[in-house]
Amino acid sequence: MTGRLRLSLAVTANPWVAPIASGEVTAEGIELLVTRSDPSELFWRQLRLGEFDASEMSLSSFLIARERGVEMVGLPVFPGRRFMHTELYANAAAKIDGPGALAGKRVGVPEYQQTSALWTRGILQHDFGVAPESVEWFMERPAERSHGGATGFTVPPGIRLRQVPPGRSLDSMLLAGELDAAPAGRARYHLPNAVDPDEPAAGWDGLRPLFDDVLAEAGRYVAAHGFVPANNLVVIRGDVYDRHPWVAYNLYEAFRRAKALAAGALTRTVAGGLPLGRQFLRQQDAMLGPDPAPYGLPENRDMLHELCRFSREQGLTTAPIDIDDLFAASVR
Repeated sequence: MTGRLRLSLAVTANPWVAPIASGEVTAEGIELLVTRSDPSELFWRQLRLGEFDASEMSLSSFLIARERGVEMVGLPVFPGRRFMHTELYANAAAKIDGPGALAGKRVGVPEYQQTSALWTRGILQHDFGVAPESVEWFMERPAERSHGGATGFTVPPGIRLRQVPPGRSLDSMLLAGELDAAPAGRARYHLPNAVDPDEPAAGWDGLRPLFDDVLAEAGRYVAAHGFVPANNLVVIRGDVYDRHPWVAYNLYEAFRRAKALAAGALTRTVAGGLPLGRQFLRQQDAMLGPDPAPYGLPENRDMLHELCRFSREQGLTTAPIDIDDLFAASVR
């Protein structure tokens, strides 16, 4: 390893980055010391403590932290994507028959500033007519364990936001009818970490998904907007980038190669290992395009413009955002 720069890197368990975490893909000139962590925990550690030279990072928290003077430089690597608004479940007793019925309801989020909540509120407002001010929001994480606590989050004007009581979780409150809707499932699927509560819950038959046909909603969203929303990006701590600006391009190339390798492995596994594997891939391509999770700035400008618009509309950031300025010059 002589002559290689040693960098600490924190990533999630996302399959697109797995070849880097395993060491199968390396970055030229860099010895990576990799930590794998749950996103909630990873983002909190980096925002609060700045423990890693580079890491995955919440897109929303990245925008907020940058505006508040935290020195982080982005790479246009977006390994976490999903239709976050479709993860909402409603308590059956609330008689919510679709997303438009959430106005006036009690809706829980793990954290108000997190990217999934930002996308969900923006989509509810612009696609279904539910303004954030019309909802009573409940936040699960206390300040000392939240991303917002690390970035100095304050409740935007006009927003009704209440704290989930100590010892309670979104899942248990939703099941008890104390919330009308929330993204359910951490306790159900036992995904503990150092930030979110691990409170067992039962009675899932009393919940129903906000969208009865998630695939149909995914297809509608992509047809209307042209992208799959991203949750994470990869960032380099500012002091590391100032000393070694060349690492940005080398890391970007490593993540790009890791994604190509992982995508090839997934294609072979799905197409060869399932009875309807090839049909599944054709259906996905028809709905989302051949690469629903592209890297690179030109390929993601529309998505990033939408995210930045939502952030300013919802009062999480206040100043106009120059998207190019968010990313290292060598990878724009």
